[in-house]
Amino acid sequence: MKLLVVGATGTLGRQIVRQALDEGHQVYCLVRKPRKATFLKEWGAELIEGDLCDAETLSPALSGIETVIDAATARATDSLSIRQVDWDGKVNLIQAAKAEGVQRYIFFSILNAEEFPHVPLMEIKHCTERFLKESGLNYTILRPCGFMQGLIGQYAIPILDNQVVWVTGFGTPVAYMDTIDIAKFAVRALTVPETENKTFPVVGTRAWGAYEIIRLCERLSGKTAKTAKLELPVLRFVRRVARFFQWGWNIADRLAFAEVIAGSKTLDADMDEVYPVFGLDPKDTTTLEEYLQEYFSRIMKKLKEIGYEKEKQRKKKTKS
Repeated sequence: MKLLVVGATGTLGRQIVRQALDEGHQVYCLVRKPRKATFLKEWGAELIEGDLCDAETLSPALSGIETVIDAATARATDSLSIRQVDWDGKVNLIQAAKAEGVQRYIFFSILNAEEFPHVPLMEIKHCTERFLKESGLNYTILRPCGFMQGLIGQYAIPILDNQVVWVTGFGTPVAYMDTIDIAKFAVRALTVPETENKTFPVVGTRAWGAYEIIRLCERLSGKTAKTAKLELPVLRFVRRVARFFQWGWNIADRLAFAEVIAGSKTLDADMDEVYPVFGLDPKDTTTLEEYLQEYFSRIMKKLKEIGYEKEKQRKKKTKS
């Protein structure tokens, strides 16, 4: 199948590209800066230069494409706002896909997006879902709620470096999922008719609270975490300050999303009926324990190797 991956250089997008290539699909990637995406070409994908926010670049990019997998979203450090990328850009892409006769559009939203209209990213994701459904395109909407990859910088690295781990609010339990596993759902949807014109949650094996993750990291690393709590009033104050500056708009919108994670409502969903539809086995899904165990095993081994090399160098200097 000839498919276009949008957001292919991101944490999730690159896993979708890999999975699709492994399954024999002809993969194209829409990229703004091809030089930063050369690794995708090395894997076997074709790069197409284009920009969601420049509608004129999209029709040529979609010519002959059968399926779009849309995993793009604005980053906090982007010069463009969430509204420009996640709303204006997606409207451009959906309209161009419809005009070019794309047969399938797979869109990544966020779990329970409709329940948080005060959070810009959640509201935009929900509105995009509705726009896609009304577009006439044959769609599949997938709704994850958190990537395991993000936990490394949030918890694992600070604990290893003896830095403070910040916990916001109540530390909402979240059913994090490995992006490799999320990618399997996106690529499998291409060949499963039962996924057409439907919306599915795509979440991990169980929801984990912040302090549960911290305790797990402590056990796996053998280190004691230094924790501090960031109260919601402080978070909201920082957000208001960031809104005064144009460069802070994306940061402010992301801080609004942080309030979702800081709440008390668990972000989780029942996957019992989802796995059979996609023909995937839940036993093959990576658990958070397995994911962090692998990370800490690799990093602790590397630290030991570095320590061994430093000791060898020290002994050499002593002898000389």
